[in-house]
This record gives sequence, C-alpha cells and structure tokens, in this order.
Amino acid sequence: MSLLIIRLIIFVALFWLGFKLFRAWNAYQQQAEQEKAQQHAPPPDEQMVKCAFCDLHLPQSQAHAHEALWFCCHEHQERFLRDGRQKKDDA
Repeated sequence: MSLLIIRLIIFVALFWLGFKLFRAWNAYQQQAEQEKAQQHAPPPDEQMVKCAFCDLHLPQSQAHAHEALWFCCHEHQERFLRDGRQKKDDA
C-alpha cells in the first residue's frame, strides 16, 4: 500500500513540474512574439515637409530647418540661401 502512495506522490510531482515548465515556456514564447511585433511596428506618424529647393517631401525629423523653410540636405539649404530658388533645376 505504501508503495502505491509513493508512486502516486511521484506522479503528481512530475505532473506538477511538467505543468509549471509548460506555463513558463508558453509565457516565454508570448513575450518573444510581443517583442518581435514591437520591433516590426511601423514608426509613428510624422509631419512631412517639403524642401524649399528641390520640392522633395521628407519627414520633419530628417529635414534641415532655416527659419520657416525646410531643406532635404545642408547643401540645398546653402544653395537656396546663396542663389535663391531659380537654381532648383541644377540640383
């Protein structure tokens, strides 16, 4: 009789351990999927601005600002301020 109780206790302990391991593995998988989804999430919406020299539209975070004007690069900013808008066809 005592051998049967010992086997029952061992069986319950192994079942409990397997259940705990399964739950831990499942939680790890869900966390990995959430991190992967966050990495591939699209960037937040951002204001688009137009280069005053070449009329290229680009995100405001990548543009160069001068007073109320936006430029796609430092070179276009310098050329616009030096020569004005009429040089845009040379870009």
